[in-house]
Amino acid sequence: MTDLKQTPLHATHQALSARMVDFGGWDMPVNYGSQIDEHHAVRTDAGMFDVSHMRTVDLHGARVRDFLKLAVANNVDKLRTPGRALYSCMLNPQGGVIDDLIIYFFTEDFFRIVINAGTADKDIAWLTQLNAEHGFEVKISPRTDFAMIAVQGPNARAKAWQAVPAVQAASEALKPFNAAVVTDTPFGELMVARTGYTGEDGFELVVPADHAAALWQALIVAGVKPAGLGARDTLRLEAGMNLYGQDMDEAVSPLDAGLAWTVDLESERDFLGKAALKEHGQRSAFVGLILRPADGKPGGVLRAHQKVITPHGEGEITSGTFSPSLSLSIAFARVPVAVQIGDTVQVQIRDKQLPASVVKLPFVRQGKALVS
Repeated sequence: MTDLKQTPLHATHQALSARMVDFGGWDMPVNYGSQIDEHHAVRTDAGMFDVSHMRTVDLHGARVRDFLKLAVANNVDKLRTPGRALYSCMLNPQGGVIDDLIIYFFTEDFFRIVINAGTADKDIAWLTQLNAEHGFEVKISPRTDFAMIAVQGPNARAKAWQAVPAVQAASEALKPFNAAVVTDTPFGELMVARTGYTGEDGFELVVPADHAAALWQALIVAGVKPAGLGARDTLRLEAGMNLYGQDMDEAVSPLDAGLAWTVDLESERDFLGKAALKEHGQRSAFVGLILRPADGKPGGVLRAHQKVITPHGEGEITSGTFSPSLSLSIAFARVPVAVQIGDTVQVQIRDKQLPASVVKLPFVRQGKALVS
């Protein structure tokens, strides 16, 4: 059996009696007790996640911007203010998603990206190949000396400031999807990014690995509740946020994964996969589903790979769960483009076909239900 990788917070999770699971080759906490309580803590107060398995990669060089213009589908020319962040997909020549990532701009010769854990080695190999083939001479530096803690929820910023007072002055005016570097803290130099994966406000804190456990404890003292991968999944699904490997992969176009807003097809800039996207266009709709209870009984739970039956042909659920915020079963589905918001479709759950309503994503943002 292959040994699982461990984050710098692994011993901390064990000390908190977390239930650990194999997540893409990493030994990660799925919960610390009640997954539902962890979910509600993030929606109503503040919770935190160890996301140190995500790979931080620094890109240095005079032509980093040109390199990223080729490598990603969104337009990095939007990044002009130091600390500004951009969400994008990195595509193969066929238009499939190699990975989704966040890009941070600091200076013209220094950008930072954060990529998914399960695709990190593949991503770095791909970027290294592009760099060599096109002669950009970018220095690609994976940072294994960092940990990352995501503090999320309506009280997340206030409690992060309580735990690390030095962060407040640098980040109080920080807008969403922007980051700042704070040098003078008891936990070393921190990158404080107002980003997240829950639909709530908060920070993702990039911290030197040897200070991660102390920062985690300081956040607990400030009233931030540890939360595991289970709550992270229900939160991101309620918030309409895709998960790589379930909602998109190398065989799926971002246009078919509800990510057209991250793709720049209008400018003259070329990028890998652009020609394929323009040739094929959008072939499927990516929608939300809510399973409608019959006689007050849900009758089942929406799960990945269940068949969706519509008058226009069949589709498939890509991610599904029971929503703690809505007390309903919800899902993402890829369906024929003729399916419209407000339609009723049928989902095959075991030997039954159960009705589900097609809704616009997201289901929940900032603690508020956005669907009726």
